[in-house]
Amino acid sequence: MLRTYQLNGECLDSIDLKVLVISKGVKVSKQVYSEFGKTSRIFPDPLKCNCFLLPDGTVTQLTDLAFHLNYLKSALSWDALKKIKYFSELNTPFSLDISDSGTPALFYHGKIVTDVQFPSYSDFYKQKTSQGLPFLGSAVLQGTEWLSFQCLWGCDYACAGEPCQFCYSGGIFHSLTKRGKALPAFPTPQDVAEIVEFAVVKAKCARSLQITGGSTFNVQAECDKIKEYLEAINTRVGRENIPGEILLYTTPPHDPRLVDQLFQAGADRIACSLEIWDENLAKEIMPGKAKYTGRKRHLDCLEYIADQYGPNKACSSFVVGVEPAESYLEGAEYLASRGIVPIASVWVPFGSPVLGNMQAPGLSFYRQVKNGLARIYAQYGIEPPGGKGLNVCMCRDSWLHRQEVSNSCS
Repeated sequence: MLRTYQLNGECLDSIDLKVLVISKGVKVSKQVYSEFGKTSRIFPDPLKCNCFLLPDGTVTQLTDLAFHLNYLKSALSWDALKKIKYFSELNTPFSLDISDSGTPALFYHGKIVTDVQFPSYSDFYKQKTSQGLPFLGSAVLQGTEWLSFQCLWGCDYACAGEPCQFCYSGGIFHSLTKRGKALPAFPTPQDVAEIVEFAVVKAKCARSLQITGGSTFNVQAECDKIKEYLEAINTRVGRENIPGEILLYTTPPHDPRLVDQLFQAGADRIACSLEIWDENLAKEIMPGKAKYTGRKRHLDCLEYIADQYGPNKACSSFVVGVEPAESYLEGAEYLASRGIVPIASVWVPFGSPVLGNMQAPGLSFYRQVKNGLARIYAQYGIEPPGGKGLNVCMCRDSWLHRQEVSNSCS
């Protein structure tokens, strides 16, 4: 059942609360780290992708603004002076502290909202591959089920000076290229296979894999690279030993039939992400993607996958919060009616301003999206990936509670 909460005299359900916490961030008490850090997956390090679980199991991204902004200033020192004016916009009414009963709890303006839980502790981030590559910075554990490789290859669009405004990694690639610096070393297929083996087989702290990188000009080379990763995973781990699914993000090729190779290599679902449905906003916010691939190439590939492999095999992520709700839902319905899964990744406005703004929309926006997605998923038989859900996505939550959300606190 979808839980409800009182916030400033207003009733919110768990999905409402999740998106507010994602988009506003949290201030975490030092006592939370010291008290629970040895038994739970809660770390004072933004690279370790912290999250917490609401009482009904809803998985929620935990961005500690203090640690995150300090890291951001260091990592993006190339642009810190230009962005410093935005930091004053980044404050939050949410805090995470220890309640009187000794449990971790979420507070809003100092008043308790609910007790929360953390995923079980794992020493995943202490590990290194046989080649000496630290797991930290190479992959993250998301929620209770997912191992995510978020940057296995670079983004040619960003390196060419046209990154997506909302993309943190793209901003890094753009900065390094502009300064004549080399891109960071990416994990090899062997590294990735070892990380998967540890997380899925040995530590059993993940069930499913998410594999992604940047957009590339040479899609055939990207396809070959992805196959190397998938083949290395299959050789070392065995697809039969991965109990969940493999969700693969890739640049849509000119010839959609190229994705056949990726399904044959082990992918369960393939995402070619439009990110923004409004074409005018897409050109402004994602200049490289709009210029080099564009909507038609994405749709051609997504529709090919749906036609050849059936519904729920093709996916497209959207950054929910950077375009009007009506626009996103129009795109979501267009895709869902063709058997394509629209994924709703909530915009986290702490990395870089979008259109000069670092303020996420209000609750009414996300409620409109939540209700719209629940209807769309039910109407067209669409099921998003995610098990219990990914940290920053509201799609799986809306699907899990699709029969309830219209009767919740909306």
